[in-house]
Amino acid sequence: MTWRYGSWTVEHALPVGAAWRCEEGAVVRAGDAIARGSFVSTVHVVEAARQIGVAARDLDRVLRVRPVVDVRRGTVLARTGRRFARAASAPADGRLVHITADGDLLIAPIIDEWTVRSTIDGTVVGSSAAAVTLAGECWALQGLAGYGPDAMGELALAVDGPAEPLAPGRIDVRLAGRILVGGARIAAEAITRAHAVGVAGLVAGAAPAGGLRVVYGEDVDARGAPSFEDRPTVLCLIGFGAGPLPAEVWEPLAALAGARASIHTASARLFVLAASDATSAPDRIPLLALSDDHASVRPIGEDEPLGPNVIAYDAAR
Repeated sequence: MTWRYGSWTVEHALPVGAAWRCEEGAVVRAGDAIARGSFVSTVHVVEAARQIGVAARDLDRVLRVRPVVDVRRGTVLARTGRRFARAASAPADGRLVHITADGDLLIAPIIDEWTVRSTIDGTVVGSSAAAVTLAGECWALQGLAGYGPDAMGELALAVDGPAEPLAPGRIDVRLAGRILVGGARIAAEAITRAHAVGVAGLVAGAAPAGGLRVVYGEDVDARGAPSFEDRPTVLCLIGFGAGPLPAEVWEPLAALAGARASIHTASARLFVLAASDATSAPDRIPLLALSDDHASVRPIGEDEPLGPNVIAYDAAR
């Protein structure tokens, strides 16, 4: 859990089926689309080369459509001849997703569309079918675990102090589209209410593990999710249960309120898109005390004695 202004590289993983993605060298802003694609269902195989009587290597010469183009049922995909023409047609509405080495065309009906958006202002430094990678300069706070899709919005304080839990009653539609900063704890009720009123994301010291299972299901894990899923976005900074934020973390958050921000759940980072002099980074994040039952976390002084059932760890690591 560290604050730092500097150069960051962010990798956005892409689902299978990308129809378009930004090229290397493109300049984007947080929230801009960097890739689009679709979910498809069962693939229809059209044996195009065999049907029109050409070798697989010659199929490209007689194709009427190209990969990742949408087609309607009956659309001519490939055709040879004039007076005695032979043609291969699409058996259903869908998208031409692939051409095999044997000269077969794969047509897949589209179930839904997806879009992946940038979480920082920067330049595309890598673009492949697997991921789009961006590089840029901004403030970043490294957290412990991120849940849900990536989120973008204005950073806003939702509590009065770093030890105050985020109460559901403080969340209403006026906060829609913002990334809310809670204090020590965000319960399942606050997470679901925030999502219902359109809050972009939540950042807090901790969230109860049981509450996370209620919201995300029993198989919840801290790996983030594709940015198109309709799920809440939560960033836990220091632990689970309850974790009051140290002053060294809270004060920069308060100073940066109102700035554009984003949560990249795969790396569990909060990015704040503000000038380098908008606040000062703390010299050191204090040690944290973790109870042996993982129920709470709190900052401790260097000379503070620890109880028999308390474990100390360095949050900066």
